[in-house]
Amino acid sequence: MSALRRDPAARRWLVTGAGGMLGRDLQAALAGREVTALTRADLDVTDPAAVEAAVEGHDVVVNCAAWTAVDDAEAAEPAAFAANAVGPALLARACARAGARLVQPSTDYVFAGDATTPYAEDAPVAPRSAYGRTKAAGEWAVRAELPDGHYVVRTAWLYGAHGASFPRTMARLQGQRETLDVVDDQRGQPTWTRDLAERVVAMVDADAPAGTYHATASGETTWHGLAQRVFALLGADPERVRTTTSEAFVRPAPRPAYSVLGHEGWARAGLAPMRAWDEALDEAARTTDLLTPA
Repeated sequence: MSALRRDPAARRWLVTGAGGMLGRDLQAALAGREVTALTRADLDVTDPAAVEAAVEGHDVVVNCAAWTAVDDAEAAEPAAFAANAVGPALLARACARAGARLVQPSTDYVFAGDATTPYAEDAPVAPRSAYGRTKAAGEWAVRAELPDGHYVVRTAWLYGAHGASFPRTMARLQGQRETLDVVDDQRGQPTWTRDLAERVVAMVDADAPAGTYHATASGETTWHGLAQRVFALLGADPERVRTTTSEAFVRPAPRPAYSVLGHEGWARAGLAPMRAWDEALDEAARTTDLLTPA
């Protein structure tokens, strides 16, 4: 592992893509520390010289810059590859020169989504979409460029207070429609970006071993189950959410039917897995405007 300042509180952090949902929660989780927060407008992660200059002087880099428009990537895979693979490669190379660690968020989309038990961290990747392929390429690049100083952190079904998300959409539609049809044949783990941000900081502070970690909430549900939970939190009748299948919502990029990730990596690092998805959602609803109609 790369050499770092021994006192975690004295480490200098760089957050790229800092204007997004995770980037903003990371800044909150790092309050009181030395943090450089660069938005997409501040730093183009595909510019080698700019990346080199940005990383210099930092101990930890968290790369929240990414192409996340899953469907658009099907028609613009080269552009998605630049953001999701070339950018991480350049950051990892710069981290190697600077002696810094790199946290590279990744996704459940690197898997085929046809499993019936949670995907382990070392399960073979088999992406079925352009987005998944570009994120898998980013993982490979980071491991190759920074073998002893990387954390690939796979997550899924993200929501947060600072951006568009499925729970926020369900809260809005609850007030507009009598009933909603929501798919019940895709399973996953809704994950609060605040929990994810706090886990990333705790992992680095604990000097966890380099490698791949699955940072999703514990438990599992379907989109239908998540929508019903949102309705219940709003005091609405969950039975207004009706079940349907993925065939009713055909999109350019195939969605994984099974996105449940295993959490064995945390035990190996001596850390507990993240809390249950419904517990986190309940707190997010109480403490943020996540479910407040716009």
